[in-house]
Amino acid sequence: MAHRLVTQVVLIGSRVLGRAFAEAYKQASASSAYQRAQAKAGNATGGRSISSGMTLDEACKILDVQPPKGGKMENPEQVMERFKKLFDANDPQKGGSFYLQSKVLRARERLEAEIKPIQEKMEQEAEKR
Repeated sequence: MAHRLVTQVVLIGSRVLGRAFAEAYKQASASSAYQRAQAKAGNATGGRSISSGMTLDEACKILDVQPPKGGKMENPEQVMERFKKLFDANDPQKGGSFYLQSKVLRARERLEAEIKPIQEKMEQEAEKR
């Protein structure tokens, strides 16, 4: 009788795991297809930075700055000022939060990643003229 119970537990457990893996595969496949579609549409990151996983809007809200318009920040000094202030305020050695400090750093990196390629392209066009 005990061997029958053990066999049933093993079979049911394997079915549950099999379904879980199948569902995970479906989700991974759908995510991959979505990323390919975004890349075809010219939006390689799907709105998020690959390194930070943060949207441009989220980065602007964290640093409390206006989003770049046309690939150009209205006031880049304000971004650095806000970054330094928030980064120093969240220093763990001063009783701040490492998590918040890293979010501030990722927000600055996200803004720089958005602006840098456009600025480089504008500089190249200016050199050609």
